[in-house]
Amino acid sequence: MSPTRRRYLRGAGAIGGVVCLAGCASGGPGGDGGGVDDGSDDGVNGTRPEGTGGPGVSVVSTDGDVGIPIDLGVTVVREAATSAHPPRLRTTLTNAGDEQIRVGEGRAVHFEYVSDGSGALTLLPADLEAPAEPGCWRLTGGIAVTEEYRTFELEAGASRSRPVDLYASRADTDACLPVGGYRFETTVSVVSEDTEPRSSAEWGFSVALE
Repeated sequence: MSPTRRRYLRGAGAIGGVVCLAGCASGGPGGDGGGVDDGSDDGVNGTRPEGTGGPGVSVVSTDGDVGIPIDLGVTVVREAATSAHPPRLRTTLTNAGDEQIRVGEGRAVHFEYVSDGSGALTLLPADLEAPAEPGCWRLTGGIAVTEEYRTFELEAGASRSRPVDLYASRADTDACLPVGGYRFETTVSVVSEDTEPRSSAEWGFSVALE
């Protein structure tokens, strides 16, 4: 089991059970992790919208080819927080092969419930009502997450995107979204019908809050 996979499991629980991210209160995965995309592009084109504040997030670097037939990418949807929404990214997976594949784990590959290496930041599904301070977006309670191994299919050439929101996840600081550089990593697998990995790779990206 890779260090990245272990980090995901600490945030998402043990198979068949429920554990907590940032100390347990409420919440959980929204739906089945399908290709939901709200289409929002607040703060990406032009100047920041009125009412935004705090540091802005930018994607500094992304890993390249990982040796499996999947292209991965991440873009900024909402660069800065508002009183109503935290910063938002969008992750995209594309089947770069010539045949249908099954991908797992369905939430982790989109960085849902994945924290950066320092544990200061956490990415959560955009449709999750997370317990957090509005405008500050530091988690104030736990996120209960079931840990079933989810998969989805991608036809040859097809893509699947998910928006993920950026939260501060450390309770031992007064900072909201702390400035600095952060790296997120996850495991992406092409799996068989019984979810046994046929091939796996680590993929990640780095962001800056400034």
